[in-house]
Amino acid sequence: MTEWPPADPADAAAVARQRDELVAAVRDHAGRIAYQLARLQGGDYGSATIETDSGEWTVKYEGGDLEYLRYDPGRGEEVYVISTKQPPEPAPLADAMQDYDAFVAGFDDFVAANEGVLDDVATDFPEVATTDGVVAERDRVLDRVRDVCDRIARQLRRYEGGDYGTFTERVDGTRWELKWDRDGASYLRVGGTGGRYLLSQYEPPSAADIREFAPLFPAFVEAYNDHVAALESDLETVEL
Repeated sequence: MTEWPPADPADAAAVARQRDELVAAVRDHAGRIAYQLARLQGGDYGSATIETDSGEWTVKYEGGDLEYLRYDPGRGEEVYVISTKQPPEPAPLADAMQDYDAFVAGFDDFVAANEGVLDDVATDFPEVATTDGVVAERDRVLDRVRDVCDRIARQLRRYEGGDYGTFTERVDGTRWELKWDRDGASYLRVGGTGGRYLLSQYEPPSAADIREFAPLFPAFVEAYNDHVAALESDLETVEL
């Protein structure tokens, strides 16, 4: 019969303290490895696996800081020497630390394998072609298109009233739409919804779009003029 109360349980404080001190030391040292790895790989996060004769070590970093250090002995369960969750158990930690020096040596070899690989890479690159001429021509054409569209917008606003509106016409079967507001032309779109913008509040069209649609723009202006002429003709028939 067991005597009561039984003997006090063994005090694990000393073992836990020793484990925590070891983990803290490894965290500091492996953290420097993680920092060097981050510099080498050039990213905010990443990982590397280092093989040793006894297993594999995986070091993962985020923001240049160590996230975890995992040891896989190949036979047996892997152990997270450093983790964001909980410290490892003493026995698996002790087994992993038997291979830690080999891990560090393997990382040094990993770095050494990358040394000198860029020595023969030339940096005498070709001159970069300037887009000044293309941009100047684009702006010249678009400035003229916008000037004409602003004039059309002002006339439409005078006739229709209000602060905004649209004018649409078909040119050779293609829908052209001019949207205007108090400031003038808002956009000129070719091809209806999902079409391409010859004028926009956001970005200029491509050179290919300008080359395709700018020659057709005079026909759009003529369509607008015909629209105005039709309005004048309609008003001529009004008698008071």
